[in-house]
Amino acid sequence: MKELKGLSALIIEPHPGMRASLHNMLNLCGLAKIDDAASSGQAIRMLGSKSYDLILCEYDLDGGQDGQQMLEDLRHHKLMHASTMFFMVTGEGSFAKVVSAVELLPTDYILKPFTADNMLERIGRALDKRNAFVPVYELIDVGNERAAIAACAEGASLYPRYATDFLRLRAELHLLLGEAADAEPIYAALYDAKAIGWARLGQAKTQFLLGEYEAAQGMLEGLLENNKRFLDAYDWLARTHLAQGKPELAQAALSEAVALSPHAVRRLRRLGEAALAADDIDMAEKSLKLVVSKAKYSEFRDPEDHVRLVQTLVRKGDPLQVGAVIRDLDKSMGGQKNTELCSALCSAMLHAHTGNEERLQQSLDAALAANRHSVGSSNMLKTELARHCLAHGREDGAAEVMREVMRNAPDSAAMTRAMAVFEQAGREELAKALARQSRQEVADMVAAGAARAGEGDFRGAVDLMGEAVTRLPDNPQVVFNAAVAVLKCLEHEGWDERMGQQALTFIAGVRRLDPRNPKLPVLSGLHQQLLRKYKPHGNTWMHPPDAR
Repeated sequence: MKELKGLSALIIEPHPGMRASLHNMLNLCGLAKIDDAASSGQAIRMLGSKSYDLILCEYDLDGGQDGQQMLEDLRHHKLMHASTMFFMVTGEGSFAKVVSAVELLPTDYILKPFTADNMLERIGRALDKRNAFVPVYELIDVGNERAAIAACAEGASLYPRYATDFLRLRAELHLLLGEAADAEPIYAALYDAKAIGWARLGQAKTQFLLGEYEAAQGMLEGLLENNKRFLDAYDWLARTHLAQGKPELAQAALSEAVALSPHAVRRLRRLGEAALAADDIDMAEKSLKLVVSKAKYSEFRDPEDHVRLVQTLVRKGDPLQVGAVIRDLDKSMGGQKNTELCSALCSAMLHAHTGNEERLQQSLDAALAANRHSVGSSNMLKTELARHCLAHGREDGAAEVMREVMRNAPDSAAMTRAMAVFEQAGREELAKALARQSRQEVADMVAAGAARAGEGDFRGAVDLMGEAVTRLPDNPQVVFNAAVAVLKCLEHEGWDERMGQQALTFIAGVRRLDPRNPKLPVLSGLHQQLLRKYKPHGNTWMHPPDAR
């Protein structure tokens, strides 16, 4: 098949004989650029440095992860381009189990046994669809989501057989832009016309994002009545319950999902957190132990999982297990980012529980020192450190940590939670003072960046605001002004590909943190002006011509 020449492929298959067979079949289909991976970890490492046109992934992978979870990891961590064709290779038994379970479906399933001709037919069909969507993907790649939405409408008229898929992508783009109200009628029309499960889920998401939690809950519960295996619906139902302050119901929803799909680490983590919030220590312990165990050999393991487990075991009153978890953390993740901070905080929790004051203070010293050079540690972790500092006479250390948390607070609710740590300790005035200081420090960072730009030092402004984002990645004011600094630099000094990608990252950060920011359309508009001015990717940024 001439169209397949030049395409690259990755085979993810644990058994050497099957890998060789798939390799030969792809050769017969006309593909020559083929790489193999024996495990999900190896595949993830390869995808971190190289993109592929086609991925063939066995459903039954080794190491406790199945092909569906592999696909979800790739999409969650953005390791797979939107145009990549992902095929799940599976037997009929597995196919019956997974085909209706998820929102994030693969491009297609290839059922065993199959021939090279069967594979060629599937790939050819997928390639035809991919080619129809390439103009939209190119617009998304350069950050022109507004034109991509218009291109979806054009694509639906040019390729009516894919009209539903274009409508779905159009709705997703509206959600990306923070326009839930525009996405809702698209999902609603699709559901009314075809009763598609993912369309109802999309409609529920829009209600959630608009703050209509009861409406979202009703839609999700109705969806699960019709399809008990719709895992993403359980996840969003749990989010809806948590938004309404009902951790027990969130725990129940996640428990049902975990019973259906027991290996998904992110869902197990959310279950453990919900159980802890609901004061179900036994469930929290069970779930978080599974997270630590399953993530041990993962490319995405996080030392904070050990901290959550230690929190649970301390509340249970089991210091022997706490000690074992700390030893496992030091052994299995020693030298990794933030492991030192997590280990010291876990030790502080242990010594606080056993009453060893001297070792407690040593652990707090170590945790505070590690926190000063930590990168990417969560506000949850820092808040727990501050809470222990306050409880054990280290008010200065608590203030140092919580000032950082407050600077990085994504919204007023997060700031309120940070202040509550001090208020609950009877230090309300200190909480107010720290809040004032943190807001002033953020304002000073933004002003310093603006001053650099005002002096004509646009690259200096970008460097300064980039450092600020590294320190405060969840502060919407900082991320917004970093985006402005990059765009102004591009406007005055010309196009730079690295900086262009940086602009896309910062704009995406603003959308994530503050989707209702009234200045967001202005930010996107400035970005589009620069694309029109420099045309960094030829004419792909402006298809269709009137979609500006």
